Amino acid sequence: MLNTRELVDPVFFSRLDNIELRAKSIVEGFLHGLHRSPYVGFSVEFESHREYVPGDDLRHVNWKLFARQHRLYVKEYSAETNMNLYILLDVSGSMECANTGRSKLHYGSALAAALAHLALKQHDAVGITLFADRVVSHLAPRAKLHQLDEILRLIAVTEARPPSDASRSLNQAAELLRRRGMVVIISDLFDDVDEIMKGIEHLKFQNHEVLIFQILDPWERDLPLEGNIRFRDLETGEELTTQAEGVRENYLAAMNEWRDSLEKECRNRSVDRVELTTDDPLDQALLDYLVKRAKSY
Repeated sequence: MLNTRELVDPVFFSRLDNIELRAKSIVEGFLHGLHRSPYVGFSVEFESHREYVPGDDLRHVNWKLFARQHRLYVKEYSAETNMNLYILLDVSGSMECANTGRSKLHYGSALAAALAHLALKQHDAVGITLFADRVVSHLAPRAKLHQLDEILRLIAVTEARPPSDASRSLNQAAELLRRRGMVVIISDLFDDVDEIMKGIEHLKFQNHEVLIFQILDPWERDLPLEGNIRFRDLETGEELTTQAEGVRENYLAAMNEWRDSLEKECRNRSVDRVELTTDDPLDQALLDYLVKRAKSY
């Protein structure tokens, strides 16, 4: 189970808050630049009350209700937003790979938290769907207060589970994403390329903008090992012991062919694929991508 405190880095988030300044406003903000929504502006409407907890903004306390019940409640709001951001996070067994000390699931979860933080600051609605061999859990997009807390809580209580089935899970997710928006897939994409594309095509058919952050472990990508190594499949549990030098050339050829195929198929469908490894500084990697995309608009 993930510790949500490890996913929320105040220093990292403060850097994200200044992204607009560092990247010349990134064309009116990251998400608005990436997905040119037909909706203009937003409005906020009262939705419900909940009990006050320390740290809540006192401006949202309902003092009239306090006078009647002598208990503090704060108002929560829903918003009509410029865009819905749908985050699809892979929680399959292979995401537990952690040869650098940080698993792909932890890295991807921190990325999901950062993207949700950015979108919510722009008053966009954010939801998250966790998937493996199927959709595991789903939180509908909202722009309300504490939506980030709910996203983090959902991630924290979900453990990685084998195996993966990209086609099935992405098609299931597509049925849940009713309103047009931006879909960000965070996954290692360890599946058949054709099967992955079936799910992506379903999302594109629904007029979603699709962006992929492919998370890899450096050892998976480059196999920088020597001697007899025991490999274990995190999804099937199957083990194989072999000499790294004897398989490296064929392994790298197959890995590069698979990555090239993914890139080609994504490009053919106007889908950005951003490849990251778990030793990439997440804040710099995200900033570099935002600046690059901003320049294309």
